[in-house]
Amino acid sequence: MSISVQERYFSWNRILLLAVGLWPYHQSRFARFQAAFGFSILTSFVVFLFSRLWFADYSIEFNSQLLCMSTYYMFLITKYVSFWINIEPIRYLLEQFQYIYKTLKNSKEIAIYDKYAIIAKRITIGLTMVAICNLVCFIAMLSWPFILDMIMPQNESYVQLFIVHMTEYFAIQEKYFYLFLLHLYVVSAVAGVSFLATGTMLLSCLKHICGILRIASYRFDRAIPATLQSITLKNETIIYKELIYAVDIHRKAMECAKFFMDNMERSLLVLTMITVLCMSLNLYGIFQVKSSGQDMGKTMGHLLFVFFLFLYLFTGNYAGQEIVDCNNYMFLTLYNAPWYLAPLQIQKFILFLLQRSNKTFTLSIGGLFTLSIECFGSLVSASISYLTVMLSF
Repeated sequence: MSISVQERYFSWNRILLLAVGLWPYHQSRFARFQAAFGFSILTSFVVFLFSRLWFADYSIEFNSQLLCMSTYYMFLITKYVSFWINIEPIRYLLEQFQYIYKTLKNSKEIAIYDKYAIIAKRITIGLTMVAICNLVCFIAMLSWPFILDMIMPQNESYVQLFIVHMTEYFAIQEKYFYLFLLHLYVVSAVAGVSFLATGTMLLSCLKHICGILRIASYRFDRAIPATLQSITLKNETIIYKELIYAVDIHRKAMECAKFFMDNMERSLLVLTMITVLCMSLNLYGIFQVKSSGQDMGKTMGHLLFVFFLFLYLFTGNYAGQEIVDCNNYMFLTLYNAPWYLAPLQIQKFILFLLQRSNKTFTLSIGGLFTLSIECFGSLVSASISYLTVMLSF
């Protein structure tokens, strides 16, 4: 009985993506309506925020706060759209994972694949639990004034103070407050689920590629036995076959990684630029709030945005770094094997493979960024540099 990779390892990703209509399989009319509805909800909120900048005549602090929130939701929309337009490539990747899984030859290779696939699944489950808790806390925070009014009623209503604060912050009239609050609830739910679904799916795909690269390392290690004193024609044929199997699965892993980047490259480039801009604006917002002596609620909001974007940049770059490390480990495994004891023709073949290690494999974004820890540090430094420029003005 064949095992379905989608059902075994992507079950949680499937549930999350079905909730927003982005699961690559079974794209019915209802699923397309869900995707369009989610995009419309997120876009409507960004349009609303920019309308406040256009129609409301407020201070620079007010405009900077709305810009911080606007760029953050533009980041979410870009993430949503980038996955939406790449549903077919994601489906192709899932089919490739299924095909590669069927070609695994023994329990050891299956165990290696299971290790990385289960790690990806656990990360998805963990982030889902954290996202649910955050969403519940956010909704509870918005509903807390209404709860306090029922528990501890006072002459000065908590709800009234909350309405005044929110209407001033978003520059809306009080008669539209409850409509706006409903809109905010829906936007928060759609934004949280869509980002969680798309982010964990892309991260899981990268983890599966890491697992395939580790299987290639195992096959190279297994191809050349530790004792090569007595080489027969049969043993030499077996070594050739094992090397061919190792090269084949390594080639498939490289193809999956390149296919992933070729289709997501433009979207990731735009996402990276928006992320750096959004982080700089929120850091600027923290300094503005602190310098003007305003309440700490706005400071905490900016800090949460910065922490979220910081975590996003780190996770994405760490996943790219892990693929580079797995690829380098494969060639290190081949180099440390006793290949020099093998027959001359096999030595020439292995030396040809070792020459490829001189060219480091990286996941490049538009030729400007490479997914790595070093790139993560550069992007954080760029955000701080832009903050310095904004503060100088």
